[in-house]
Amino acid sequence: MPNAQRRLGEINALMAAESFWNNREQAQKLIDEANSIRSRIEPLLKAERQVEDFEVMVELGEAEPEAAQPQLRQELERDLTGFFKDLEALELRAFLNGPHDQRNCIVSINAGAGGTESCDWAGMLLRMYQRWAETRGWRVEVEDVLPGEAAGIKSATLIISGEKAYGYTKAERGVHRLVRISPFDANKRRHTSFASVDVIAEIEENDADLAIPPNEFQIDTFRSGGKGGQNVNKVETAVRITHLPTGLVVASQSQRSQHQNRAAAMKLLLSRIYAQRLDAQKAEMERFYGEKGSISWGNQIRSYVFQPYRMVKDLRTGVETSNVQAVMDGDLDPFITAWLRAGCPNKRMQGIRDEED
Repeated sequence: MPNAQRRLGEINALMAAESFWNNREQAQKLIDEANSIRSRIEPLLKAERQVEDFEVMVELGEAEPEAAQPQLRQELERDLTGFFKDLEALELRAFLNGPHDQRNCIVSINAGAGGTESCDWAGMLLRMYQRWAETRGWRVEVEDVLPGEAAGIKSATLIISGEKAYGYTKAERGVHRLVRISPFDANKRRHTSFASVDVIAEIEENDADLAIPPNEFQIDTFRSGGKGGQNVNKVETAVRITHLPTGLVVASQSQRSQHQNRAAAMKLLLSRIYAQRLDAQKAEMERFYGEKGSISWGNQIRSYVFQPYRMVKDLRTGVETSNVQAVMDGDLDPFITAWLRAGCPNKRMQGIRDEED
């Protein structure tokens, strides 16, 4: 923590200079860095102050008459419960120290085989993630949606922006399974539906981790569909970019200008190229170590059962709940927290040391 406080002092000194706003891009980076440092050290300082307050309360309680001590003990236990809850959240944040955990993230939802059933399920997942991100105070932008023929969606891409958005959301990558009595089946039979969720970190066009020659991209424009006014519907504002070596294709038509859609599409494409490279490296490592951790269509990470009983169960950690409606309304933190803790036990002390620095 002393190093972080020292760096914050340096940034504050730079921000006080008259020439600070001469380079707006650099100034914004420094402001973002300062905000990130504050979000790391302020909870630690608050925890230290709370510990000191508890020590004072214990000393005062020992000096009080014996008749008053039960009430003081109850107050102390109540305050400690809240303190330990905040401490657990702080410890979890310390786990998120990966190279891209601080970044925003791109979530792609794709309906599986099963027609209307799977499309409806994909639409339900889209709503669930929107609710979850909004409850955390994050911004959600739906970049691209392909509607289903009768209900739901065939696919959707959304960008979630917030502090450590990728670090938390990466826990949702995998196949999600729904079991319910179909509202689209006249015979009221039980159906099983699947949808896949992919989560990648957002990569900027000028990111040093990824440099790609411009001649590897093919950029096409077309007219946007849906709402947006005459400019959007009559002018070719939508942009489709193809990465020729890999065949990856992304499109953006949610913005009002071609320039904005090009920037959004390029950001999506670069993020997917980077994720593909990471997956290739991981697959190469698995050849030597024999690990089977790839995301495949038969590798469900979570089951959502609506009938004959109500249960949402994470198959990786065993965390489950019967409050299905709460989960569909965005209450995903118990599953994500359990996965992060299960996947990062060897990072516990390292993460805490990083927070202290």
